[in-house]
Amino acid sequence: MAQDARPLVEGKFLEYLDKPLVREGDTICYGDLNEKCILILEIMSYKEVGGKQVPKNILIQVVDSKDQNKILKQGSKEGLYDAFGLGLVWLDLALKAK
Repeated sequence: MAQDARPLVEGKFLEYLDKPLVREGDTICYGDLNEKCILILEIMSYKEVGGKQVPKNILIQVVDSKDQNKILKQGSKEGLYDAFGLGLVWLDLALKAK
């Protein structure tokens, strides 16, 4: 049986815990597309802190890596740190589930 592996994208990406972490605009994607699911964080709003705009409301989604329209788990959190932490737990549980 042939493995359904996608070709690697050329270039260097930031990695966290040996998985790519990529941001484009207000969307942050974390995870390996060759695994069954990935984490997507969507920045919904910003607040000003110390004269800088920082993410405030974050939409958290664990989605199927083959079909990003298939959402496995979804929620929201205030603050990027808390949202990413919760998303990592959800992603880990989804990857371990059968």
